[in-house]
Amino acid sequence: MKKIVVLILLLFINNLVAMQAKGSLKGTVIDLETKQPLIGVNIIIQNTSIGETTNLNGEYSFLNLEVGTYTLEFSYIGYDKVTKTDVIIRPGKSTYLNIEMKPLPVEMKDVIVSSGYFSETKIKPISAVNFSSEEIRRAPGSAGDVSRIMYGLPSLAKVNDSRNSLIVRGGSPIENTFFIDNIEVPNINHYPVEGSSDGPIGILNVDFIDDVTFYTGGFSPAYGDRLSSIMEIDYREGNADAFSPQLNLNMAGLGGALEGPISDFGNYMFSVNLSYLDLIADKAETGGAIPRYQDAQGKATFNIDENNKLTFLEIFSRDEINLDYEDALETDLTVVYGSTNGVMNVSGLNWQHLWGKGGYSNTSLSHTFFDYDRDYYETKSKKQIFYNQSKEQAFTLRNVNYFKINKCNNIEFGFEGKYYFTNFTYKYGERQDHYGNIMPGLVVGKDFNSLKAGLFAVHHLQLTDKLRLDYGLRADVFEATDNFTISPRATLTYDFMPTTSLTLSSGVFRQEIPNHILTQNESFAELNTPMSIHNILGFSHLLTETTRVTVEGYYKYYKYFPVDPSQPSVFIFDEATMEGIFLQHNNLTDDGEAYAAGIEVMVQKKLAEDFYGMVSGSYSRTRYKDYNGDWHNRIYDNRFNFNLEGGYLPNDEWEFKVRWVYAGGAPYTPFDVEASTESSRGIWDLSKINSMRLPDYHSLNIRIDKRFYFTNSNLIVYLSVWNAYGRDNIAQYVWDEVKNKQSEQKQWSTLPVIGIEYEF
Repeated sequence: MKKIVVLILLLFINNLVAMQAKGSLKGTVIDLETKQPLIGVNIIIQNTSIGETTNLNGEYSFLNLEVGTYTLEFSYIGYDKVTKTDVIIRPGKSTYLNIEMKPLPVEMKDVIVSSGYFSETKIKPISAVNFSSEEIRRAPGSAGDVSRIMYGLPSLAKVNDSRNSLIVRGGSPIENTFFIDNIEVPNINHYPVEGSSDGPIGILNVDFIDDVTFYTGGFSPAYGDRLSSIMEIDYREGNADAFSPQLNLNMAGLGGALEGPISDFGNYMFSVNLSYLDLIADKAETGGAIPRYQDAQGKATFNIDENNKLTFLEIFSRDEINLDYEDALETDLTVVYGSTNGVMNVSGLNWQHLWGKGGYSNTSLSHTFFDYDRDYYETKSKKQIFYNQSKEQAFTLRNVNYFKINKCNNIEFGFEGKYYFTNFTYKYGERQDHYGNIMPGLVVGKDFNSLKAGLFAVHHLQLTDKLRLDYGLRADVFEATDNFTISPRATLTYDFMPTTSLTLSSGVFRQEIPNHILTQNESFAELNTPMSIHNILGFSHLLTETTRVTVEGYYKYYKYFPVDPSQPSVFIFDEATMEGIFLQHNNLTDDGEAYAAGIEVMVQKKLAEDFYGMVSGSYSRTRYKDYNGDWHNRIYDNRFNFNLEGGYLPNDEWEFKVRWVYAGGAPYTPFDVEASTESSRGIWDLSKINSMRLPDYHSLNIRIDKRFYFTNSNLIVYLSVWNAYGRDNIAQYVWDEVKNKQSEQKQWSTLPVIGIEYEF
């Protein structure tokens, strides 16, 4: 009884403090196309009588606001209105909110369009979805991971709870990449799969993220060397007014962050995160493979003058996991044992220069480093099956320019050069593959130095006030293969009215074979560059200011994919997802083909009052043609996918969120039981390649947040429950080589997660 009384008193005191606590909101409003400040923009805080206008520098500020969550409207004659939800005012702190406003066509200059809840880029691309940092942070089942929130989109297949695999419209994780502030970050996960964007645990600090745009197809020629998707992430700037620390504890680890001003011309933010599951396991003497990892990241901004800005980005991670022979025998992971150690580091400098009212340029120079140290053995025989001590490095110079010719014509152009200087040192032991064939061992020790370069140009043409054409071209060359490619792309959009549009997009996309595969045999450099052709038809309509429905149909055709004559049914680009690594190959051809086709529907409601949500569904097929010319399902072919998620915020202190996912079972190849038993290892039934399906997947994730506001600090405590009703979802069927029988590998059972974030 006493504990209950104390709790009630604490909540009452917290409410009194929250009523007295104040914070501020500051920012700058600029033109999306030229980055020039906008003077006199009207800014209103919804459901209050508080308003403001921007000054001569495009700046605005709201001082002494009560703590809580606000929605702001930005309106300006001749520009699309912008509405920003989830603007959180913290006690004793300054919240920064910078806004970019899109000019309207000349015929609509006297109109203010009321569609501001949904962010758009300058060319309003098809197959693009935007999320704010708060939408990512609070998403149930995401654990603050920017990749996992994307699972609510109809474009993504559902594969495995334990991995951040972005399977976009039938494409493998190899076919995706990420850009942070104009700097490419090939993988944003701990324990990255070499040559892929795959991994189990996200690295990025969500509190640093200002905005995320995810392109699931038809993206601009400004992005190359990827076949399926681009994730564009903008980091915010640090607190320019005062020093601000933060502590947090969640499933990802124990972390802290610092931010503050750099004299009067810049700012910084820096965070570190340390895993703690290993400490618990050591104390409990549980044994087994326990991950140990750390990461650090930061951004520094230097405002040189009104036309020049420099930003420095740093992202670092270190990973370690060990499973010894005895532990392997005691767990279900009895096929292999060994260790993984790795280091990843991305650092880069971006220079933004404004060309008056004509446009702007972004130029970045970055360095990427991956250090792989892996050593694995077959549990049954104790034979070494894979050893890797490769070090991959690359310097990248990237330039993007945007110029406004007149009110109806804009051009975008630039270049990208990447120089690899890598040492590949790896060994594959002799093994029996899933066909029953004996694959000879392979030892590689070589330096790989090569230049990859690209040029691009895009013309954004406003044909009429309703019709817009965006077309462009990309040219790429890769020194290692002597391949030179041209990739044209175009998007045509017709706006029936300000709230309704129809878009048609078509384009060619290319991606080189991963370097790890190229180095296995010199003849692989003669293979053609894999390509895909995207054809997309999309419809978008605003049901209300806060609710949008989108319908998209797509057909994606793949050509020139590597296939192995000795393993004719294997699709090499899917191998890293199936096996966790790329396996050895002595002979490859580029005869592989594939396609993905589907229709997607999504209804998204932004937070306007106290409720937000998203409902999405899709039906799709994705198949590939093997070396023998036979067609099979790709391993990501869920066929249908349904997602329901939403949240309720009764006040500024409580949040209740839920996500339910239902997906069709993924294809798999059953074992030939007789052959597998005889050889004591898994041998596929070659007459049924990917013809069987796992049970359908479904899972419910719940999250509850409670905010505590104090005079100069605030605390967030949350409880998240993954797979709340304990569904036994099957990840895959494996052949237990020690027990010599088939077993099933399950995905996560019910998993409660408690998190704490304290900002002071």
